[in-house]
Amino acid sequence: MSSQSIIEWGTLSTQAQADALSRPAMKDSVLLRDTVTKIVSQVRENQDSAVLAYTKEFDGAELSSLRLDPDLIENAESEISDAVKSAIDTAYANIKCFHEAQRPQDIRIETAPGVICEQKHAALEKVGLYIPGGSAPLPSTVLMLGVSAQVAGCELPILCTPPSPQGVIAAEIRYAAKKCGIQHIYLCGGAQAIAGMAFGTETIPKVDKIFGPGNSFVTEAKQQVSQALGGAAIDMPAGPSEVLVIADANANAAYVAADLLSQAEHGADSQAVLVCDNQALIEQVQQQVLLQLAQLSRRDIAGQAVEHSRYILTADIEQSVEVSNAYAPEHLIVQTDNARELLATLKHAGSIFVGAYSPESAGDYASGTNHVLPTYGYARNYSSLGLLDFMRRYTVQELSYDGLNNIGQAIMDLADAEGLDAHRNAVKVRLSNINEQSRSGENP
Repeated sequence: MSSQSIIEWGTLSTQAQADALSRPAMKDSVLLRDTVTKIVSQVRENQDSAVLAYTKEFDGAELSSLRLDPDLIENAESEISDAVKSAIDTAYANIKCFHEAQRPQDIRIETAPGVICEQKHAALEKVGLYIPGGSAPLPSTVLMLGVSAQVAGCELPILCTPPSPQGVIAAEIRYAAKKCGIQHIYLCGGAQAIAGMAFGTETIPKVDKIFGPGNSFVTEAKQQVSQALGGAAIDMPAGPSEVLVIADANANAAYVAADLLSQAEHGADSQAVLVCDNQALIEQVQQQVLLQLAQLSRRDIAGQAVEHSRYILTADIEQSVEVSNAYAPEHLIVQTDNARELLATLKHAGSIFVGAYSPESAGDYASGTNHVLPTYGYARNYSSLGLLDFMRRYTVQELSYDGLNNIGQAIMDLADAEGLDAHRNAVKVRLSNINEQSRSGENP
């Protein structure tokens, strides 16, 4: 569909509406699955040697060791400018502030006399943080994952990222890792890094859970290791990045276009959607997109994404909200009069940016919220990444003599209803013993 097409939502059939909100297809080929399966199997069998071989094959780096020299982490700040260092420091402080506020409260309650129930929280011990390589370093993703692990109190956060052909990684990534207290960085990427973290190698520790975005091979590897016996949990399903903007006649067209393009430059399969109840504003945004696109250093990539962008004309703001809820965007930007009033009706979104001065870039870098978000419609049933993803909750119960006596009969009756005699007996032997002690005058 051409980027200049305006879709009139009210004229579409139900099927046409679904087609208008369809995502670019994710790669799901047999070849992809088979390739990843082979890589995972080789890493499980041959460990470091397999990871090193794949790093040479895919990244062009011939390494003698997978672990980055810790001194290169410690001294990273000497290799970056004061401006970049200050920017990382600012983002770190804001992200840490927001995530520290997410600390959960333990619960202790007496559900019945003598029956104490508790819910407690503990940090995951070992977590694997995956930082993609590619055309630009991503210290922001290091911060999003690393700060969360740091605030949660994870004992061993490790980081995997593909090296350059020279076997190095950007100083910005190393400095961000240092801020987050990460001392273990491994020079590998792709499916081989995911497999290494999930199952462990001679050098890479086995982790409990893997976090972070990646390409189709990384995504497939995460899915495979999360389903394998002895593998690792993962943060969430992943797909191409996306943004939806709700705008009205008074929105600033240049701001809207800039937000659409900031998402489009992520990749050719990224998707940008504008939903607006004013055709003149849509046309102004389209003109701004073309003007701003021509100035971008990544205009070739962003241009491909723009070609399958969507411009949807609605009857009113209420219908715009309906479209957004149906799409369930990763990023939702609201540039309307009284934008905050719409929050109560916006049901599905990974992260919401309210008002003209809240660009999606703020959440990507330095506002404090986490930029690891559910894509591809998963905002209906997955949450944005947060502190609790790096923790687990568990329960404790403690029953006194009176407590067991109070609920024991209910337990036995339910066990009878389910035909589980041993469950009933675990209560019966205690109550019988208690009754015997009571008859003999002993304290139960």
